[in-house]
Amino acid sequence: MVAGFCTEELTLNVSVHRIWKAAACEDHILLPQIMPQYFSSAELIGDGEAGSTKIFHFAPEAKPLTFVKNHVEVLDHGSHTLKYKTLDGGHLGHTLKSHTIEFKYEALSADTCAVKIKVEYDTIDDKGLSDEEVKKIKEGTAWMSKAVEGYLIANPASYA
Repeated sequence: MVAGFCTEELTLNVSVHRIWKAAACEDHILLPQIMPQYFSSAELIGDGEAGSTKIFHFAPEAKPLTFVKNHVEVLDHGSHTLKYKTLDGGHLGHTLKSHTIEFKYEALSADTCAVKIKVEYDTIDDKGLSDEEVKKIKEGTAWMSKAVEGYLIANPASYA
């Protein structure tokens, strides 16, 4: 097993309030709507706050992935920090033994914010992830954040 992490930082052209509500608090509702080519559906077990579980079901195009079950470790509305720990599915059992992802949103202005993303993982075997695998992780998290940003820009009344 090899522990590793990667980080990504993006500037988003929406307010921290809107992106927080859409991407952190209601991602289980929004992502299947705006990314049906990747997410077919999602379920929330709990009230959405820390301690809840969100299960995202992947579309057939996302094979070999079928679902990912994430536990909400942190949902801090004051610091705009969301941290998930994957309990089952996703890449667990394929290449990873454990996987957590943290999103921290920070206001830059009234209509822009930064998102700092940190992914931590332990691999199953005694080698780390390849540069290509790390690149895919970073691109995937950026792609989802940019998809939410695009939706919010196109729908200025949503999550206002």
